[in-house]
Amino acid sequence: MATEETGGVELSEAQIAVHWREEEYYHPTNKVIAGANASDPAILERFAEENFPDCFREYAELLSWDQYWHTTLDTSHAPFWKWFVGGKLNASYNCVDRHLVDKANKAALIWVPEPLDEPTQAITYRELYRRVNEYAVMLRDFCGVKFGDRVTLHMPMVPELPAIMLACARLGAIHSEVFGGFSGTACGDRIADAGSKLLITIDGYYRAGQLIDHKVKADEAIEVAKKHGQTVERVMVFRRHQGRYLSETPMVDGRDFFVDDVMPQYRGQTVAPLSVPAETPLFLMYSSGTTGRPKGAQHCHGGYLAYAAGTTKFYLDVHPDDTYWCFADIGWITGHSYIVYGPLALGTTSVMYEGAPTWPDAARPWQIAERLGVNIFHTAPTTIRMLRKLGPDEPAKYDYHFKVMCTVGEPIEPEVWRWYYNSVGKKEASIADTWWLTETGGHIGATLPGLQPMKPGSCGPGALGIYPVLLDEDGNVVPRGSGVAGNICIRNPWPGTLQTVWGDDERFLSTYYRRYNRNPDSQDWHDWPFLCGDGAVESADGYFRILGRIDDVINVAGHRLGTKELESAALTVEEVAEAAAVPVRDELRGRVVELYVALKPGYSASKRIEDGVVEAIEREIGKVARPKNVWIVPDMPKTRSGKIMRRVITGISNFSDVGDTSTLANPEVVEEVRQQVQTAKRERGEVPVEAGEGS
Repeated sequence: MATEETGGVELSEAQIAVHWREEEYYHPTNKVIAGANASDPAILERFAEENFPDCFREYAELLSWDQYWHTTLDTSHAPFWKWFVGGKLNASYNCVDRHLVDKANKAALIWVPEPLDEPTQAITYRELYRRVNEYAVMLRDFCGVKFGDRVTLHMPMVPELPAIMLACARLGAIHSEVFGGFSGTACGDRIADAGSKLLITIDGYYRAGQLIDHKVKADEAIEVAKKHGQTVERVMVFRRHQGRYLSETPMVDGRDFFVDDVMPQYRGQTVAPLSVPAETPLFLMYSSGTTGRPKGAQHCHGGYLAYAAGTTKFYLDVHPDDTYWCFADIGWITGHSYIVYGPLALGTTSVMYEGAPTWPDAARPWQIAERLGVNIFHTAPTTIRMLRKLGPDEPAKYDYHFKVMCTVGEPIEPEVWRWYYNSVGKKEASIADTWWLTETGGHIGATLPGLQPMKPGSCGPGALGIYPVLLDEDGNVVPRGSGVAGNICIRNPWPGTLQTVWGDDERFLSTYYRRYNRNPDSQDWHDWPFLCGDGAVESADGYFRILGRIDDVINVAGHRLGTKELESAALTVEEVAEAAAVPVRDELRGRVVELYVALKPGYSASKRIEDGVVEAIEREIGKVARPKNVWIVPDMPKTRSGKIMRRVITGISNFSDVGDTSTLANPEVVEEVRQQVQTAKRERGEVPVEAGEGS
C-alpha cells in the first residue's frame, strides 16, 4: 500500500484530502434510449443484491452451453470463486461456430491496415471459422499443443492474432498474449512465468508510418526465458506480407518456422472444439506488479466469457447488426474482452486497426468510422486527448454517427470528456466512462448508455451486479457524499474476476483479499472484499470518481507500469546506485514517467548515463515505458530508515507541494533537487498549466 509520511503519521493516498467539483448530468438522447439493450429500469432490480448471485444467469444465458451448470456460485474455497459449476462449453465455439447458422457471410472482423495503399480486410464468420480450425490443427499436429498447455503470443494488431487466440481456446490450451510494444525481455519474463514452450510472433508491422522489425524481439525473449529455466522449443512466425520476410533477424533452423510455409498441409482441416468445464483456464493476461515480477491474471472459459458478453451487450450496447470499433490493442485486457471475446460471442462486427491513431493525421479515425459505418466507438482518454490537440475540428468534417462511445484505461478529465461528447459524439452519443482492471475481466463501474445519466469525470455507479464500497485504512466504510477518498473495493464476487494469479495463489490472496478480510476461514463472500488498488471518491448519488492507483503502479496512457520494474531496469546501468520512478502530469498521456537516479561513488552525472537509463528501460520493458526525463541527483530524499520518499520527488516533478519534509533524514537535499529539476523544466517549457511561477 503506497503511503506518505506526514508529521510522523503514515497516510495512504486514500486519506489525502480530495477537492472534487461536482459536474452536471448529461442525459441520453431519446434515440439512444429507444434502441438500447438496457433502457428498462427493471434491469437494475434484476441485478440488485437480493438477487445475487443468480442475477448473473442472465449473462451466462447469452452463451451456448454443452452442459448446463448446477451451481451458479461456489464459495466453498473462498476467495477462489467458481462460477457456473457443472457447466461445460468452449469459448471458440461460442465466438465462431454457433454463428454459422445465420451469420456465416457477415463480417466478424474488419481489419484496417495502417498503410493507406493496403486494402481493408473483411473476415466473415465463415472465413474466421476456417482460419481458426486450420490454426488449431497446426497447433495440435505441428506444434504439439494439447489441453492445458500455455502458448505465448507476441503479436501486434493483425487479424491473425484473434484467430490464433480462438484456435488455442478450441483446443483447451491457455493463450498468453504479450503486448506487441513490449520488449523481448518483457516477453521472455512472461514466457518463463507461464511455462510456455511455444512462441507465436510476426516478422513486422506498421506503426506511425514506420515498418517495425518485430521478429528481432523473439531471440531476445527466448534467451531471457532460458535464463529463467524455460526452454522455448518452437517459434511460429507469421509474415506481414505473404512470402516476403520483413525482419533482418535470421530464422533459426529447426526452431523457427514461417506459418505460411506450414499451413498448406492443413488447408480445409477442422478440429472439434473441446468441451471444457466452465472453470477451465482460457488465458493469462500479465499486468505490472509492485514486486517487479509481472503477475498473470488467470481467466476462464465460463465466467469470463459470460461477463465479457454481458457487459458488451449492456454497457457497449452492442447489437448483432452494429459495426463496433474498439480503438485499443488486443495485447491488453480491453482488446481481449471488447475486441475479441465479447463482440464475437454476440455475433457482431468488430473493427481492428493496425496502427497509430494519428497516422497520417488526426483525421484518420473519423475517415475510418465514416467509411465503415461505425456506430459504437471505444478508446482511451490518451487517444482522445491526442486527437483533441492535433485535430480538434476534424470530427465535424466526417459523416459518421455514433450512438455509444466508451472510454477505458484511465480517468478522463471533464474538459476532455466534453470535447469527446460535443465534437466526436456530435451530442448524439451516450458515453460509457468505464472503470475496470485486468483482473476484473470486464467493466465494474460505468453508466448504462440508455438508462443512466452521465457525469463528466465520473465513471458512474457500480456495474450491474457489482457492489462497490469505499473503505478507509481500518476497514471502515467511507460515507457516500462525504468528499473523503477511500480505497475502492468490490464487496462481492462476479463471473469475470480472475481465478488466481498464475502459479501463485499466495500472491493472489495478498494482493486482492487479505487487506480487508477478517476471517480467513470464512466461506461467506461478504467477508472477502476485493481490493481494486484504486483510490476513489463517492458522491451523494452513488457515482464514483476514480483518483488513481494506491499501489506502486503508474498508469501511462492506459498502460500499467510497475515502479519496481522501471527502477529495476534503471539499476542494470553500472553507474546507478538508486532509482525512483514517479508519475508526472502530461497533457496528452495523462501521466508519464520520470526517473530519478543517484550514482555510485566515483561517478559523475553525464548525458551518457541518462541515455543508458533510457536504453535499459526500453530494453527491459519496451518503448511504451520510456521515461520523459531522467534526473541524476546528488541524493534521494529519504526517511531515517532509508526509504526513498517518492511523494517528495513526485511533488518536485509536478511543481506541487512536497509536503512536510521535517521527518526526512536529509531535508536539505529537497531544495537542491527542486532547484535542479524545476529550473531545467522551466528552460524546456515543461511547467504544468496548473503550476504558476511561484510554485
